[in-house]
Amino acid sequence: MRDVRLILLIGLGGFALFLLGLALDHTPLRLLSKPLPLIALLLWMRLAPAGSYRRWITLGLLLSLAGDMLLEWPTDLFVFGLGAFLLGHLCFLVAYLGDSRRPALLALVIATAFGLGMFSLLAQNGLGPLQIPVALYALTISAMLWRALARLGVPGIASRSAWLGAGGALLFVLSDSLIGINRFVSPFAGADVAIILTYWFGQLGIAASTHKRQA
Repeated sequence: MRDVRLILLIGLGGFALFLLGLALDHTPLRLLSKPLPLIALLLWMRLAPAGSYRRWITLGLLLSLAGDMLLEWPTDLFVFGLGAFLLGHLCFLVAYLGDSRRPALLALVIATAFGLGMFSLLAQNGLGPLQIPVALYALTISAMLWRALARLGVPGIASRSAWLGAGGALLFVLSDSLIGINRFVSPFAGADVAIILTYWFGQLGIAASTHKRQA
C-alpha cells in the first residue's frame, strides 16, 4: 500500500507540475515533469501479473515515454517522436493480438473509418514529405484501435480489463488526432492541455488493463 501511495504521488506530482509548466511556458519544468506520470504507470504495472501482455504494454509505454520527450524537446524532433510513438502503438497491437485474434468486423469498420477520416482531414491541407509517414502512422493506430476493441466480450478476458484497454486506446488515438489537427490543419486554443490530458488518461487505461486481466 505504501508503494502504491508513493507511485500515486509521483504521477500526480508530475501531472500538476507539467500543467504548471504549460501555464507558465516554462520549458525546463515541462521537460523535468512530463515523464513522471508514465514512470509512475510503469512502476504501478510491476504490481500486475507478469506475462506477455504486461511485457508488450510495458515496452509500448517506454517507447511512448521516449516519444514524449522527443516532442517536448526545444528543437523540432517531430519525426523522431512520431517514430517512437509508432513503435509504441505496434507494441500495444502485439499485446492486444496476444489476447484475441477474432476478426471483430464491427471494430474493424469503426477503426478503419476513424483512421481514414483523420488521415483525409490531415492530408487536405498537404502534408508534404510527411504524407507517407503520417499515412503509415494512421494505419498503425487504426490497427491498434481495432485490436483493442476486439478484446471486448472475449471469454477469459475480464470485462474491466477489456473496457480499460479499449477506452485507453480510444483516448490515445484521440490525443494523436489532436496533435495532427493542431500541427497540420489549424492550431486551436487549449490544444496542449487537451492533447496531454487525453494522452495521459489513455495511457492510464492501457496500463490499468494489465491488472486483473483474466476473468
